[in-house]
Amino acid sequence: IVALIWNLLGCFAFVADLRLTPDNVAKLSVAQQALYAARPSWSIVATGIAVCGGALGSIGLVLGKRWAHPLLTLSLVGVILQDIWLFGLSGSMAAAGSTAMILQSLVLIVALGLVLLASRARRNGWIS
Repeated sequence: IVALIWNLLGCFAFVADLRLTPDNVAKLSVAQQALYAARPSWSIVATGIAVCGGALGSIGLVLGKRWAHPLLTLSLVGVILQDIWLFGLSGSMAAAGSTAMILQSLVLIVALGLVLLASRARRNGWIS
C-alpha cells in the first residue's frame, strides 16, 4: 500500500508537470527553464511509463497478481531511461540541483526494490 501511495504521488507529479503553463515555466530559474525546454519526448514518455507502470504494478502487488512483476520491471526501465537523459545526456546535473538528484536516486532505489519484491513474491508464491 505504501508503494501504491508512492507511485500515485508520482502520477500526480507527472500530470502536474504536463499541465505546466508557459507562465509556470517562466517562474523557474533560467537553468531549469532550459532543462525543461530541452527534454526530449522519449524522456517524457519514459517518465509516464515509470509512474503509471509503478502505480499499476503496485496495485498488482496489493491484489496478489503475477502481472505486478512485469509492470514494475517496465516502471524500472522507465526510471532508468528518464535518469539517462536527466543525468547523462542533458549535461545539466547542476541545473537539476541536488534535491532532484537525491529524489531521483530515491525513485530509482524504490523502483528497483519493488521489482525485487515482486520477484521474491513470485518465487515464494505470494502472488499468483
